[in-house]
Amino acid sequence: MATSDNSEAVRVVMAYHERSKHHLNRYAAGPEALDWDAQPNPFREFTGSPRRILPLLTEETAVTFAALSAVTPQPFTLQAVAQFLELALGLAAWKEYGPDRWALRCNPSSGNLHPTEAYLLAFGVPDLEDGLYHYLSRDHLLEQRWSPDAEQHGSGVYVGLTSITWREAWKYGERALRYCQLDIGHALGALRYAAGTLGWHLRLRGDVDDARLRSLLGLDRSGDFAHAEGEDAELLLEILPADTLSSAIASPAALPGQWWGQANCLDPHPLYQWPVIAETTSASRMPVLTPDPLPPDPWPARTKSGHTAASTLIRRRRSAQRFDPETVMAADDFFTLVDALLPRSALPWDAWPFTPRIHPIFFVHRVSGLSSGLYALPRTREGEQVLRVALHPDFSWEAVAGAPTHLPLRRLYSGDVRSIARTLSCHQAIAADSCFAVAFLAEYAAPLKSGAWHYRLLYQEAGLLGQTLYLEAESLGLNGTGIGCFFDDAVHEILGIKDNRLQSLYHFTVGHALTDTRISTLPPYAHRELNTHTGEHP
Repeated sequence: MATSDNSEAVRVVMAYHERSKHHLNRYAAGPEALDWDAQPNPFREFTGSPRRILPLLTEETAVTFAALSAVTPQPFTLQAVAQFLELALGLAAWKEYGPDRWALRCNPSSGNLHPTEAYLLAFGVPDLEDGLYHYLSRDHLLEQRWSPDAEQHGSGVYVGLTSITWREAWKYGERALRYCQLDIGHALGALRYAAGTLGWHLRLRGDVDDARLRSLLGLDRSGDFAHAEGEDAELLLEILPADTLSSAIASPAALPGQWWGQANCLDPHPLYQWPVIAETTSASRMPVLTPDPLPPDPWPARTKSGHTAASTLIRRRRSAQRFDPETVMAADDFFTLVDALLPRSALPWDAWPFTPRIHPIFFVHRVSGLSSGLYALPRTREGEQVLRVALHPDFSWEAVAGAPTHLPLRRLYSGDVRSIARTLSCHQAIAADSCFAVAFLAEYAAPLKSGAWHYRLLYQEAGLLGQTLYLEAESLGLNGTGIGCFFDDAVHEILGIKDNRLQSLYHFTVGHALTDTRISTLPPYAHRELNTHTGEHP
């Protein structure tokens, strides 16, 4: 039974969700105009923090993307930690068009705005002093924020994720909190795949609540953020280098030590304020969480093939801007992508210790041998019952001929749904010109009743699904892109949803991307050669 405090928090969260919906006749509240020359700085720095430049990968990983689940675990070394951070959160390239220059990263982000910040808490890593570090992706270096007074016993490596909501709110207004949580899910997926290149596992530390995480990461040090935007604590992840999945040390703790650094101001002249975001952030703060994973997998292990190095595929991932409307994908490739979304106890889903609550609805346009129309993938048996009750009663729920027998994919409706997909996704052509689009439906009301923080978890799970599709599509020679702009209630109306048992949280689309040859692609870290002793950006 929810407490009265939780009931109020749930009311705040649900009110925010309704308020931040896009509608066919109006969009959620946002800025009236954008000055791109005044965009917030995409890179947080801590002035006065000692800096440690990390080595870059000099060659592609020997492990292929297809073999990520069977890599011999590597020990914690500075080189290994550097590879992990580079492939998870580092730069993938710079882009130039005329006078404009912008960075692309291995982890995707809504609008390429990157509200997610990462901190490394390391103990017992050779050649790296114990302590807390902020990862500055622009230069692939660590800024030391804290070192303990006393020597630590044992070893352990943790990654803390935070959000700077203003980076998204600057462009997207009140809807920004949604996108920040999606990006945490994207980052979680990026970290899990990068860990796989070293044979490492990733475990979410649910025993560290919001207040403790803020203390561990120094987010509660108001003086360090006196002239800068604050950061919201999100997740603490433990890196496990062996197959045992046992902790190296029991749990990180806030200890006496020395702190360094002042956070930089990202936007000295913000023009808008969105107080509902802060209110909802406060209402949805994470408590200590108890994992509730599923029983053993009811479906066979995946078999994958391919010879592309994992690092090559991870770094070439892009968010497609346009799709070739003539490309038709093979049915086997479509089934492979759908199968990747089932919550197995293997990479990347072994990093998600909660019952799956997100179920994809596919708008299939161009899949060879598969009729166009709507398809559903219930990811749990309980989820299938929720979908069958809540969706349109006239949907057929037919088994899909030619699909693997274990795949719970069902055809709901046959017919051309390209214009529907385009309209629902804020009239964006990418939703119709692709091979298929997806609406990620969340079991919504039931989880929230047990805690308002589930709002964050639902979006994070959706973001993890998106990151899985990004990389799996790349492995098949296709491309994906996330779609955060869609008309929420219009999606529900098309699907027959009449209450809040289900909500659409994220859209995605996969096809063959068309490249804009006017835009130049530059190496990600060539600028480091200009000032290698500090890693400072020229």
